[in-house]
Amino acid sequence: MRDDEGVVPHIFQGVVPPHPALRATFSPQGRRGSKPKLNRNPHHPMKTDPETFIRANTDIMTPPHVPEIRLYLASEAHDLWLKTEEELEEIGLPPPFWAFAWAGGQGLARHILDHPALVTGKRVIDFASGSGLVAIAAMKAGAASVLAVDIDPWTQTAIRLNAALNEIDVSFAASDMIGTERSAEVYLAGDVFYDKTFAERIVPWFAALAQQGADVLVGDPGRAYCPRDRMEMLSTYQVPVTRALEDSEVKKTTVWRFKGSPVSGG
Repeated sequence: MRDDEGVVPHIFQGVVPPHPALRATFSPQGRRGSKPKLNRNPHHPMKTDPETFIRANTDIMTPPHVPEIRLYLASEAHDLWLKTEEELEEIGLPPPFWAFAWAGGQGLARHILDHPALVTGKRVIDFASGSGLVAIAAMKAGAASVLAVDIDPWTQTAIRLNAALNEIDVSFAASDMIGTERSAEVYLAGDVFYDKTFAERIVPWFAALAQQGADVLVGDPGRAYCPRDRMEMLSTYQVPVTRALEDSEVKKTTVWRFKGSPVSGG
């Protein structure tokens, strides 16, 4: 449902360019907004049942880099891919970032599954969780508990459905927790350095959490505002992606650990 030029799906047209920051901050005033509130405007009033909508507009699929996990995802064959922003507004749906397996999340999930000692027996928070891919990987790898955090209210249903597909339990909190004190042993974040203002909020927080003894791990596919000088590289993956969402069919994705984090589990 895209042309050969790899244009961005209608659901994101007029919202943000396809690269390098498809996941931009949104504000009620318009597109590419400057409001530093995670990556979506959470205030769309719900006008349809999220579970009914998700089941009707996605398929059960496996992300190419994490085939152990099944998720409700939108493909180019779905009407969701072609909906305009106005159509999304009519049904009360913020841009559905939860319907796609982004490269940063796939790389981080792969690393967690391949190095389970990072989370085994530990309390984990998956920040800006989206589909819940990384949270589910952490539970599969043996985490004692995982709290998925995202301000988009639709993600709560998406994560619940995706967790059920994988026969695991993931807790959820719809809160902007940036700046809060450490409340878990491990913090995970996939693809969050896409916007300058947002990065300026989360980088000091991640650094503070690391100084407090948390293991702060992020997956990043080369976004412009990734603070590489504040982190150490753990691994690199070549992650298959959809050209209509990114600028290529494969994204080099790096898993980083914030400096000051305890070195444990590999």
